[in-house]
Amino acid sequence: KNKQLNKSIHFNPKYINYRDDILGIIRNFNTSNGQTIKEHRNTIRIFGLENFDINIKSFGRPNFINGLIYSYFRPSKAKRSFSYANKLLDLDINTPIPICFCEFKKNGVLNDSFYVSKQLKFDFPISEVINNPNFPNRIKILNEFVLFTFKLHENGINFLDHSPGNTLVKVNNSKFLFYLVDLNRMRFEKMNFNSRIMNFRRLTNDKEVIQILSMEYAKLCDRNANDVFNLMHKYSNQFIARRSFRKKIKKAFN
Repeated sequence: KNKQLNKSIHFNPKYINYRDDILGIIRNFNTSNGQTIKEHRNTIRIFGLENFDINIKSFGRPNFINGLIYSYFRPSKAKRSFSYANKLLDLDINTPIPICFCEFKKNGVLNDSFYVSKQLKFDFPISEVINNPNFPNRIKILNEFVLFTFKLHENGINFLDHSPGNTLVKVNNSKFLFYLVDLNRMRFEKMNFNSRIMNFRRLTNDKEVIQILSMEYAKLCDRNANDVFNLMHKYSNQFIARRSFRKKIKKAFN
């Protein structure tokens, strides 16, 4: 009951008829009949409604300080995911259709939050193309993925979690359509050349793939291909080095 008293929810008007069903699932998120596809810090589960599936992301409960910040100073991850999804669609960038976000506060402090979107029927994540040298149409898909990333940059979308698992690919009449997921970390800003190339750093450290990505991006922004390759490779190496350093520090403190 306490949870209900502190609930705030915001719906995409097109899906308002499903409000009661969705709230029922959220209230019993862990015990409802659904398929769990990710369980780590955040949990993602898929549930069936009468004629389509929904994807519900339950964000890990923040500590007290972060709970305060998300309640009074900064939108929660769930709210950001919902508003960024709407912004992307307005800019003609594909992302699963946002349905709603829901927040539960306890004594005015954020406790649990959920982001609900329409489950996307996709063919593969871009990670499969990046990691498999024998993937069919690999170079064509990677080149089109670079064009998709270029479109993000041209629209002033700095997707801070631009990593291999966060772009899903749907094949439609031999056309490849790219969809962004995991949206809560994003900045809408004008991007200079360096910040654009830096945005590729999480995708791969494989020189052969970087060669493909950098050549295509160099064409699109009319730059020297070697310069783009060297910068992309440098940022990718820095990212890997920082990540392994952070892991070592964590290990030492554990």
